[in-house]
Amino acid sequence: MTTTSPQGRTELLRPDGSPVRVLVVDDELSITELLSTALRHEGWQIRSAGDGQGAVRAAREFRPDAVVLDMMLPDMDGLAVLGRLRRELPGVPVLFLTPKDAVEDRVAGLTAGGDDHVTKPFGMEEAVARLRGLIRRSGAADRRSGSVLAVGDLTLDEDSHEVFRGGESIHLTATEFELLRFLMRNPRRVLSKAQILDWVWSYDFGGQANIVELYISYLRRKIDAGREPMIHTRRGAGYLIKPAVS
Repeated sequence: MTTTSPQGRTELLRPDGSPVRVLVVDDELSITELLSTALRHEGWQIRSAGDGQGAVRAAREFRPDAVVLDMMLPDMDGLAVLGRLRRELPGVPVLFLTPKDAVEDRVAGLTAGGDDHVTKPFGMEEAVARLRGLIRRSGAADRRSGSVLAVGDLTLDEDSHEVFRGGESIHLTATEFELLRFLMRNPRRVLSKAQILDWVWSYDFGGQANIVELYISYLRRKIDAGREPMIHTRRGAGYLIKPAVS
């Protein structure tokens, strides 16, 4: 659900009309305070934590709609925290804060199920924009009319965010869900990497089009594993989804 503030800024709200909730986890107090201030300016409710244990406790009590999570915390690393957060809140989108040039950290975070990242030092506008995108894609602040997409034996419920193939439930992260939704809204149509980046990530990803390849591979593991494939690559053109060949 969205509204427009008197200042002209589009505000995200939960479907019940209450403010979006974001948990900020970082052991650097200056970063936590700056981020919290910027996010409160969006009209969101903010809770912060300085270590992994505190993050898990806060998530259990606060039930955030999104989490900003530093990869390096004093008591455990960000990947361990992510695992525990996802046990508490399976679908919550996570924005990782990663060290500069730590490519392996970014890849590890995405592979483990993180939805996006920003590199320290980062601009507050960039962090807010990426969080807004994650929250919209997760459906936490989106009220839609009932709509179920179907391609072959694959169905996607845009309201409940449930995905089934052949009657079997498939769990997707927020970003994986939005990528699949884009493909399923355009069955049999080849979508370029640029189109996918623009729709799914909705901002300039700095030319890192390989993020599309990464998330396509995630979807294939979940949608096509052990079955006739539905997601196809057209080399030099892009990707498409179509019913499996029986």
